[in-house]
Amino acid sequence: MTREEKSIVIKELTDKLAETSSIYFTDISGLNAQNTNKLRRACFKANIKLLVVKNTLMAKAMGGSDTSVMFSETGNGPAKVIKDFRKKNEKPILKGAFVDEAIYLGDDYLETLVNIKSKEEVVGDIISLLQSPAKNVISALQSGGGKLAGILKTLSEKES
Repeated sequence: MTREEKSIVIKELTDKLAETSSIYFTDISGLNAQNTNKLRRACFKANIKLLVVKNTLMAKAMGGSDTSVMFSETGNGPAKVIKDFRKKNEKPILKGAFVDEAIYLGDDYLETLVNIKSKEEVVGDIISLLQSPAKNVISALQSGGGKLAGILKTLSEKES
């Protein structure tokens, strides 16, 4: 690879790092081509961009092994793919993640990252909570319509 090609790759990677809110660094050394392709398909289905970086400098910085970089708009998406993929494989191993301005270093944080709710999940939870009281009132009025009329009639007769 020429210097010019390297600088283009570095520029593209730098731009991608700057524009993405969730970035995962994983160790995939030792995965054969078939399993690497399965991981790529799993990432694609989850709308996660997977890049395998074989840059000497990156390899030295990341411990001398092949490093993949996962880019996602959802914070927990890559963690879910990694956890699911590891049911049948030992790797990828989480080296670190940058999610919504927080840094997670090490594979010990995988379960924590799986349990992080995405923005869409949080919005859905809030909407459900806001709708719940209204649904309860409407349900009570619909199911107890006859009871409510009877209670009102009884109350009005007592006052007379």
